[in-house]
Amino acid sequence: MVIVDNEYVELETPTGPMRTHILRPAAAGKYPGILLFSEIFQITAPVRRLAAQLAGHGYIVAAPEIYHEYEPAGTVLAYDQAGSDRGNELKTTKPISAYDADARAVLEHLASREDGTGRVGVMGICIGGHLAFRAAMNEQVRGTVCFYATDIHKRSLGAGMNDNSLERAGDIKGELLMAWGRQDPHISTEGRMMILNRLNEVGTKLNWHEVNGAHAFLRDEGVRFDPELARSTMGLALDLFHRTLAVG
Repeated sequence: MVIVDNEYVELETPTGPMRTHILRPAAAGKYPGILLFSEIFQITAPVRRLAAQLAGHGYIVAAPEIYHEYEPAGTVLAYDQAGSDRGNELKTTKPISAYDADARAVLEHLASREDGTGRVGVMGICIGGHLAFRAAMNEQVRGTVCFYATDIHKRSLGAGMNDNSLERAGDIKGELLMAWGRQDPHISTEGRMMILNRLNEVGTKLNWHEVNGAHAFLRDEGVRFDPELARSTMGLALDLFHRTLAVG
C-alpha cells in the first residue's frame, strides 16, 4: 500500500501566484514528477483522485489551478452549465503565453525538488490535454499523455482563438500518448485525423488510441464515465510514464 501526502505550493508566474496542488508518496525517497493539467473546472474531486492515483504509483504530481489569474485560489467550478460557461469563457480569455509560462513554472518546480529525480512528464484531460500537448514542447519533458485534448484541430485555445499548437508539434521530442473517445462530440473524426497526420508528418514518437467512449470517459463522476475504458487507458498512461520517467 502506498500512502499519499498532499500539500499546496504557490508558484510565481508572470501573471501572478499560482496555487499548485502537490500529491506524492509519503515514504521518503526521490520520485519522478508529473505535471497534471485539469479540465476547465480546475481541481475538482475527480481530478484530485486522478492525481492521487498517479502519485500512488510512485510520482510527485503537481496540478496547477489553470485560471489562477481570474479566480481566487482554491476555486473549483461546478460540473453544471454555469461552471461550464465560466470555464469556457476563461479558456479563450487567458493568453497562450500565460498558459505556456504556467507550464514552465511547474516543470521547473518539479525538476528542482529535493525529493525528485529531475525527470518530468505531463498529463492532461480535456483543455488539460491541449495544455499537456503544449507543455510537451519543453525539452525536459520525457513523456506526455493527452486525454481527449480539445481545440488542437480548431487552433482555438487562448485569447484571440488562434493558437499555434499544430504548427509547433515538431517541438515535441519526448514520447507522446494521445487517447480519444470516438463518440466525443468536441473532436470530430476529421479533427483527430488532422492531428494524427501532423504528428506523423513531424515524426513524433507517438502512441495513438481511439476507444468507443464519450468526452470525459476518464472522469469518475457523471454519466459519461466508463470505468473499463478508464482502467485500460490509465494502464497505458502508467506504462508510458514507467518507460520514460521511472526507468527512463
